[in-house]
Amino acid sequence: MILHLFIIFTIAATLIGCSEEVPKEFDLNQLTRVDVHVSTDENNEIIITEEEKIKVLRDILAKVDWEQGVKAEMSRKEDVKATLFFTYDKNMPERLFEYFIWFNEGDVSVTIIDREKNAYGRLEKEDAKTLKDILLNN
Repeated sequence: MILHLFIIFTIAATLIGCSEEVPKEFDLNQLTRVDVHVSTDENNEIIITEEEKIKVLRDILAKVDWEQGVKAEMSRKEDVKATLFFTYDKNMPERLFEYFIWFNEGDVSVTIIDREKNAYGRLEKEDAKTLKDILLNN
């Protein structure tokens, strides 16, 4: 009898645990880490986890003007590939999003491509400069 109850509880727990679906969209407040791969000859890798920098990145990314359903291609390789780590439940693995980022001449704008969502985004002036400073001058 105890064995039957154990099996029933195990199956129930498995079904309940597996039914929780991973959300497709994340609140920027769930951003916990950014891994930056700088496209240079040296293949620089930077990991950003400092709360103050993450907060600034959250604020900047909230300002991106996104155009959905665009399969954008650029004429040169991205300056930075940023992997954003979102934690929505401490008991579940993080969800990752990759952004390919180009810094345009004179720091007047930034182009961001999210290939998974076929989205193209832009930032202008001060936000472009701040993003570049955080990602490249860490």
